[in-house]
Amino acid sequence: MSETGGTPAAAARGARPAAGTTGAVATGAVAAVEAVGAVETARRAWRTATAAAEGARTAQPPPSGGSGSGSGGAGWTRRAGLAGAALGVVAAGVALERLTVHRTVRRKARLALDAAAPYGSLRGTPGRALAEDGTELYYETDEPADFPSGAGAGARSKTAAEVPGASPGAPAAAGMPEAAGMAEVAGMAEVAAAADAAVGAEPLTVVFSHGYCLNQDVWHFQRAALRGSVRCVYWDQRSHGRSGRGPVGETVSIELLGRDLRAVLDAAAPTGPVVLVGHSMGGMTVMALAEQYPGYVAERVAGVALLGTSAGGLAQVTYGLPAAGVRAARRVVPGVLRALASRSELVERGRRATADLFAGLVKRYSFGSPREVDPAVARFAERLIESVPVDVVAEFYPAFAEHEKSAALAAFDGRPALVLAGDRDLLTPSEHSERIAAALPRAAFVLLEATGHLAMLERPDEVGAHLARLLARTIRTHGSTAPPAPGNPSADLP
Repeated sequence: MSETGGTPAAAARGARPAAGTTGAVATGAVAAVEAVGAVETARRAWRTATAAAEGARTAQPPPSGGSGSGSGGAGWTRRAGLAGAALGVVAAGVALERLTVHRTVRRKARLALDAAAPYGSLRGTPGRALAEDGTELYYETDEPADFPSGAGAGARSKTAAEVPGASPGAPAAAGMPEAAGMAEVAGMAEVAAAADAAVGAEPLTVVFSHGYCLNQDVWHFQRAALRGSVRCVYWDQRSHGRSGRGPVGETVSIELLGRDLRAVLDAAAPTGPVVLVGHSMGGMTVMALAEQYPGYVAERVAGVALLGTSAGGLAQVTYGLPAAGVRAARRVVPGVLRALASRSELVERGRRATADLFAGLVKRYSFGSPREVDPAVARFAERLIESVPVDVVAEFYPAFAEHEKSAALAAFDGRPALVLAGDRDLLTPSEHSERIAAALPRAAFVLLEATGHLAMLERPDEVGAHLARLLARTIRTHGSTAPPAPGNPSADLP
């Protein structure tokens, strides 16, 4: 439901004074200071790259029999040098990017970030499931009855007083998108109408699984648009968000995440059909569920949406960097992450000290058109990613090279399905989604132009519209997937 005119954001825009000479001078001064800072950051990045390459030439190779491969010390030295140089080039490029950002964009960023944006502030009814190893998995449920205003009821603008940590009485930021206050997404009315028409059928539940180094709040825009239309469950993967910390130091497999999802499904949606929505690692989690519980998918899953994800082959991804450098980095990254995890407190301090560089990297790898993304949304993505401790990053990282679930996709064949990707995704390139779509010939395949990995934040209207079409179609046809008996029919499904 769109709100205009009387929203706090509109009031804030109306109250803004006309820019005068003083304001122009101040803006110019800020821009000059930022430019100097960007130059210095770029210089530091280039020095880092040079030092990495030089250090690689003089460093001792791993002892014989270690994890290093290649022809002894020379091979290891060359790989480390390539990895350092590749990462240094990226760092320097990100720093230099700050020089080219238009002043008005930086001004918008300051306005948006000075007033606490409501992104990630939507909350539902909390619940908890227990994983097989005792890890507590946190989820929230949005029941349609809790939002009687209908689709998009949760998307209204909020004052900063309603956002934890914000200054009381401060208005929503001027220049923010209207659906922090988002307009009603195309197709949501059709979802609500289909749900109303499904009289007598068990209500469908849509379960959202987020990606690596994110949490359930990344679905903010879709959550806002769906409220009041259909029952939705959003959960945090183990060691992410509000879920419990998994066993420290133990690597995590995608198969384990699939079993975690099953625990959440049994707790949050014990009966009725479900639609599974997964982004990136969340999509892999959905595939792992299908591989291990094909009977559950056959009986309970009415539809699936796989966004910016992969069924395997991630070891070949170059992240937009020279292939030789990436291959070298891939061999040393697991060991580097383990070393960093052992000094996590120091690393977290380093993150804060290099905030500008980190923000630039987040923009580069999250968005296809970073200069067009609202600065408050970019900052929101940055906060999500930086909230995940480096030791958790280290525990999850090895799972992606081992991930291979192409055969599991057959479990979804014949069901309503959406496969969506951004054409500029550097983390799970669109070719991976094309292969998924080829394995699901009845799926709707959508390739969003000029879009990166976090499509749900960068193109919320388009993602919402395609999800709405999937849900409307699924709600109209899910009767045959509803379990035949009351109680918990999923308990004995393999």
